Amino acid sequence: MSATSISETARYLTFRLGDELFAINVFKAREVLDVSRITRVPTAPGFMRGVVNVRGNAIPVVDLRKKFGLPQAEDTKNTRIIVMEISMDDETTVIGGLADSVHEVLELEPQDIEMPPTLGMRWRTDLILGMGKREDQFLIILDIDKVFSAEEIAAAADAQESE
Repeated sequence: MSATSISETARYLTFRLGDELFAINVFKAREVLDVSRITRVPTAPGFMRGVVNVRGNAIPVVDLRKKFGLPQAEDTKNTRIIVMEISMDDETTVIGGLADSVHEVLELEPQDIEMPPTLGMRWRTDLILGMGKREDQFLIILDIDKVFSAEEIAAAADAQESE
């Protein structure tokens, strides 16, 4: 899917990583949690922080800063875990993404979304559905299903099972 195929008004959950504002379709987000005790899993990939208990279920938590190659930052009172449903190969996996802060759910019209520029982008454009415009700022609309590879999802599932 690309920005040109976004033909309907949709709602997006916005969050911040460093200085960048990101968004995912609100239907991909199950809930937003305060950061609680994250249990480390020794064999987990480097970008995986560990697992967190969500109503009796172990949910793998990915540090989105590390996943996107941003410098590590300490958790703050604004740090949140976005519990997301990732679809891959006709299966749904629940995974938590650690964000510096979560802001709001906003509605964007198709005319408010542009294709990402092909040059000068810091982020891989194949992971981006489009660039949303809101007032005087842009937000990067992620295709969250493409952010994680099959191997990474398998590693997260293994970490979840080992806990």
